[in-house]
Amino acid sequence: MTSNNVQAKATLSEKVGYGLGDMSSSMFWKVFTAYLPFFYSTIFGLSLVDATFLMLVTRIWDAVSDPMMGIIADRTSTRWGRYRPYLLWIAIPFAVVGVLLFTTPEGWSYESKRIWAYVTYILMMTVYTAINVPYGAMLGVVTDDSDEKTVFSSFRMFFAYGGSFMVLAGWEPLCKFFNNMRGIDAGVNDPSSWQYSMMVIAACCAVLFFLTFLMTRERVKIMPKKTSVLSDLGSLFRNAPWWILLGGVLFFNFFNAVRYTAGPFFFASVIGNGAHLSIFSAEFLFYAGIFFAVGEIANMAGVAMTPSITRRIGKKTTFMGSLVLLMVFSVLFFFVPCTSGGYWVMMLLQVLISVITGIVSPLVWSMYADIADYAELKFKTVSTGLIFSSSSMAQKFGGAIGGSAVTAILAAVGYSTVADAVQTESALLWVKALMSFVPAAVAAVSMLFLFFYPLTSGRMKDIQNELQWRRSMDS
Repeated sequence: MTSNNVQAKATLSEKVGYGLGDMSSSMFWKVFTAYLPFFYSTIFGLSLVDATFLMLVTRIWDAVSDPMMGIIADRTSTRWGRYRPYLLWIAIPFAVVGVLLFTTPEGWSYESKRIWAYVTYILMMTVYTAINVPYGAMLGVVTDDSDEKTVFSSFRMFFAYGGSFMVLAGWEPLCKFFNNMRGIDAGVNDPSSWQYSMMVIAACCAVLFFLTFLMTRERVKIMPKKTSVLSDLGSLFRNAPWWILLGGVLFFNFFNAVRYTAGPFFFASVIGNGAHLSIFSAEFLFYAGIFFAVGEIANMAGVAMTPSITRRIGKKTTFMGSLVLLMVFSVLFFFVPCTSGGYWVMMLLQVLISVITGIVSPLVWSMYADIADYAELKFKTVSTGLIFSSSSMAQKFGGAIGGSAVTAILAAVGYSTVADAVQTESALLWVKALMSFVPAAVAAVSMLFLFFYPLTSGRMKDIQNELQWRRSMDS
């Protein structure tokens, strides 16, 4: 089992270092979520139907690769620890494949480009899994204290949203910058500019993962695995809290994915290109990037609130109450008019929704760490990587289902991806619903799962006390 219980509290630099890792992951993930469906259908040149199947099929591979990576990481043993060395090994492949993903081959046939899209997307999800699953599992070994895990998770999500803000606010200006450097006038739709922009982001992401490797350590030492893979999987499948949280997190990520995927289409067809936010005598361009970037700042505010809220009312109550508010604010979004004043209301609702998702996000990782402790006590097996891989799997499935559902719905209602196309009333109605009623319904399903979650604050205190006694006996 485990030995060498934590001898000293983690330092601030370790928490910051851990946060930098998800800043790297989130910079990639938010570009994928917000812009990849738009990229494939509008810039790369795939049809909406092909883009839908592409995003769905590649995530099926993730359903296999995430648990596989968790099993591999749980059985890794190096002088740097069990999970931490993957940050060093995979950082460069992570960056390189990210650039390939946003590369549009010139002069290729449609079928050849479609194959290229499948290959690069599958490669991207593979390397993302190879670095992100061990990174997430580190939360289970940087400390053995449940509240401290929430603090680590809050640092993680604070930096994640900071990275997301930078990439969402800077993506379109960065594309335009490369257009200007090359003396072309293509707005943000030039394929080469997307590739060059990804090169900049990929280089930053590699550096951030290297810093995480250097600034963190695995404090909870785990003895080498003695159980078989089948035994670990059997314990996982009998873990009721894992199944319940998996369902809740899947639909929570579905909520986020639907809004981020629908956002560029919403701004392109409902808001339009000439919208501005007016404040006093100044005007600011109102576009998808700034809309979501402001949301990332609000996410960071929500993350900062999480530890104090959960200490007062517990993780489960915080999660469920947040989902109720997400439902209410999402429905209200549908009724906001496309006027100068309405744009400010949209921004306000985006801020409120993002604060709430920011509160929930650290809970996901902290609650998975609690489930790992529960599994160690109940099943006498340490499968931290396998359990955390399920969270990554839920994140990717949520993104896949959400992104695919959006493009599938748009294709079904006759949404046109032709530049400056006039959309039908039905298509516009569905675009608005994808930013409002559809996410609200998804949040309701997530809340249904969380209602049955059994690991309350009181139950976790009992589990931690029993584990500390057991670990002291094993050391």
